[in-house]
Amino acid sequence: MEYSLQTMTPKEIMPGFSGRMVHGQKMSLVFWEVTAGAEVPSHHHEHEQIMHVLEGRFEFTLDGQTGTYGPGDLVLIPSGVPHSGKALTDCRLLDAFAPVREEYR
Repeated sequence: MEYSLQTMTPKEIMPGFSGRMVHGQKMSLVFWEVTAGAEVPSHHHEHEQIMHVLEGRFEFTLDGQTGTYGPGDLVLIPSGVPHSGKALTDCRLLDAFAPVREEYR
């Protein structure tokens, strides 16, 4: 199956976080466009996640440790570990999740 980000319709999952989702059998990719100031509250989930900052500056807290990340930075979020974030500028992020994020379909 083939996809084009230019033709995919984004879904707003939470205020300020619009994503274009691609789902395989065992993983999901989400290409986010995030508005400056948008926040994702502290949460955890069964999915292992890798966040990649493509553009902008994103403040991210993982298990109580906060850092600021920019283009080219990646963060591995293990299953079940609390995390939260805030866009310091407009951002483009890529998240990979395993297993599939069924609630994002």
